[in-house]
Amino acid sequence: MRMDDEGDKGPPTLRVVPGGARPGSDPAPGDEALLAAFLVGDDDAFGELGRRHEPLVLAIVRRYAKTPEDARDLAQRTFLRAFEAARRAFRRGRRNAVPFRRWLVRVAVNLAKNHLRDEGRAPRASLAALDLAVAQGPAAPDDLLRQEREVRVRRAVLRLPRRQREVLTLRIDAELPFAEIAQALGVSENAAKVSFHHATRRLREALSREDTP
Repeated sequence: MRMDDEGDKGPPTLRVVPGGARPGSDPAPGDEALLAAFLVGDDDAFGELGRRHEPLVLAIVRRYAKTPEDARDLAQRTFLRAFEAARRAFRRGRRNAVPFRRWLVRVAVNLAKNHLRDEGRAPRASLAALDLAVAQGPAAPDDLLRQEREVRVRRAVLRLPRRQREVLTLRIDAELPFAEIAQALGVSENAAKVSFHHATRRLREALSREDTP
C-alpha cells in the first residue's frame, strides 16, 4: 500500500502494491519503527504498515459498509487519518506517543459508525446478489438463504447499542482480544466483556424472534 505524493495533483490516496516483508528486516520491525521510518520519508515502511494492518481495518469497517467499495473507501480513509494523526504527533516531537495499531482501530470504528449515521441506509440484499443466486441453478435456494441470513444478522448488529456493536465488531470481525478492545475503546476489559455478553444475547433474541412464525 502506498500514499501518492502530496502536491498539486490533489489529496493523497492509498493503493495496494504487491510484495511481502521488507528485505533485510529480520526480525520484522515493529509498527512504531515503521511509522517513524515512514514519517522521515521511507515509502516502503508505509507499504509494510498497510499490508500488515489492512485485513484488520477491512474486518472492522465491512460490518458497517453496504458494498465492498464502501469498505475499501472507509479503509483508505482510516489509514489517511491515522497517518495524519501520527504526522502531527511527530511534528510536536512526540515520536513514541502514537500506539499505531490502537489508534488505527479507533479511527476505523469512528469512521465506520459515522458513515453509517450519515448514510442512514437500511441493509438489504442487492439485486446483483439475487441475480447471481438465480443464475447458479440448483444451488440458488441455499445461496439465497445464506444471503438473507447475512442481511438479517447485519441488520440486527446495526440495531445494537453503539458500545455493544463496537465490541462485537472488534471481537468477532477483527478477532481482537478483550484487552486490546478495551484499550481501543477507552473502557475497562471487564466492561468490554460485559458489552460483548449483552450484544450476543440481544442478537440471539432478535434472530429468534425473526425465526418464529
